[in-house]
Amino acid sequence: MKFVLDVLQAYRGAKHRWRLFLSVHVSLRLLAFALIAPLLGVLVNLAVSFSSQPALTDQDIALFILSPIGFVLSLVVLSIVLVAEVTGFAVMAASLRYEQSNRWQTARVALLAVVQKLYTLAVFIGLLLLRILLLAAPFVAVSWLIAWGLLTEYDINYYLTYHPPAFKLAVALIGVVGLALALVLLQRLSAWALALHLVLFEDQSPQGSFGLSAERMKGHHLKLQLELVVWLALRTALAAGLAFVAGIVIAWMPVGADANMLRVLLLSLLVLLLWVIGDAVLSAIALGALALILDRHFGGAHPPLPDYLQKQPRLRIGLYGAAGVAIVLAGFSMWLGQSLFDAAKAEDNVEIIAHRGAAGSKPENTTAAIEEAIVQGADWVEIDVQESADGRIVVMHDADLMKLAKVNLQIHAAPLDQLQQVDIGSWYDPAYGDQRIPLLSDVLAQVSGRAKLLIEFKHYGFDVDLEGRTVELVEAADMVDDIALMSLKYESVQKAKSLRPDWRAGILAATKVGNLAGLDGDFAAVRAEIATPSLLSSVHAAGKELYVWTVNDPLQMSKMISMGVDGLITDEPGLARDVLRVRAELNTPERMVLWLVEELGLDLNPKEYRDVSP
Repeated sequence: MKFVLDVLQAYRGAKHRWRLFLSVHVSLRLLAFALIAPLLGVLVNLAVSFSSQPALTDQDIALFILSPIGFVLSLVVLSIVLVAEVTGFAVMAASLRYEQSNRWQTARVALLAVVQKLYTLAVFIGLLLLRILLLAAPFVAVSWLIAWGLLTEYDINYYLTYHPPAFKLAVALIGVVGLALALVLLQRLSAWALALHLVLFEDQSPQGSFGLSAERMKGHHLKLQLELVVWLALRTALAAGLAFVAGIVIAWMPVGADANMLRVLLLSLLVLLLWVIGDAVLSAIALGALALILDRHFGGAHPPLPDYLQKQPRLRIGLYGAAGVAIVLAGFSMWLGQSLFDAAKAEDNVEIIAHRGAAGSKPENTTAAIEEAIVQGADWVEIDVQESADGRIVVMHDADLMKLAKVNLQIHAAPLDQLQQVDIGSWYDPAYGDQRIPLLSDVLAQVSGRAKLLIEFKHYGFDVDLEGRTVELVEAADMVDDIALMSLKYESVQKAKSLRPDWRAGILAATKVGNLAGLDGDFAAVRAEIATPSLLSSVHAAGKELYVWTVNDPLQMSKMISMGVDGLITDEPGLARDVLRVRAELNTPERMVLWLVEELGLDLNPKEYRDVSP
């Protein structure tokens, strides 16, 4: 087990140099961020410029990434990230080769040595990325073929909900493919382990360094592979331990009517600060340990300091890096506090939108769920609509009935009378065995005068005139002022606005690139995890509203309300009402504590939901 001892020794060596490694690691991370952020902004704007839309969402992003130019731009972004990471590692490796009596002088020398070869390093990283992509491509293709062959017969929600044999087989096969890819990458990366050192310290060309590294590593592959596995396992265990300790503290924090909110706030800030510092130290030590492992395999006597490094001024760059850490941490704390104070409101102004009815209490998209949503006090009831084979507008989320009834019946391929023979409520509870697929016209009549209706268009490639027929039904029910329309498909929103420009319509987005506020529509409905104060500000500045989905935890509800969102899409409208009542009795610091605790990962709703997608 000598390889285990060698890895432990490397971690001990990195721990001994932790001040140097931490200053190098954090300083270069800050520098990388300063360089990458504007470049990413340029790439994002370039991506949007290739679209006729001011923002890209969901399906648009997927299609753009899969397009040739999107793929190239994705590689550019990945290359930039790799340059930042490998440069940091290269500085650590150089600090071991050119170690001085003073750690700050060592940091200066190592950084200057790497800067001198920054262009060569960029070429090396590009070649490394290309080699990895070529290795991974066939494995990715096989995984895609497995998913296509086993997971496309029914709606994807059926597979994700029930995990049928086909799903388990696909997961197992893709897992085997992933494991095979990991083994191949481990074998090749261990062969290329000395390539970076050859470029840095022996002036080898990036093109020839990989082959020369493989030659030098002959007979040492297995030992290095075992060391890399142990190194990664130890790194993962340390990170998990850090997260576990933070989680214990977070779970212990008292959040309630009798709690000292100022004390909880200070403790939360302390936990957050210690977590950030601990993660930075752990990352620096782990990367330094890897540098020590590879330095030992590279071997040879450490060379004298080159003339061009001896002539440089003796800047205390490590000290500046340490100062930078303090500045960043202080800035982060100030930003967090400022954003919490600015966003917290004395009075809440948010609408509660019941996701597929009260889907947390009744079977989704049924008249029972819709009725329950109204009883629980929802301002809006959100439903999904699509067309049946005979052109009727029915309320249903999935493309088929596999998830709700395990019946292989496509919505678009069956007439209404056949669809309504299927029980869509017993999966939730036998008491709802009488529930059938509702018509949009029935739901309009059910909610009329009691709540507003948010209608989402579901497109699976078979609709004929979904938007037009929906418009006709809404007008026939005389509910024009009490409905809103939305879709994940931007063209659907545009069509709805072209049919009825004065009606409320908005775009759904699980991810976004570009100016989401610039899209046509009156509101945007986004996944809660991507909702930020800056996104909210941009949407509001455009005169639009922001809804978030699907929010079922009371702490996340409180956070979203404090942020100032206009609507909560939730499976638990009654719980959202309770949150509003509780918040009405809290002052601003107490609401801030709830936000901060949610940021740290505390979840007060252990209930599991089958489907929280829009």
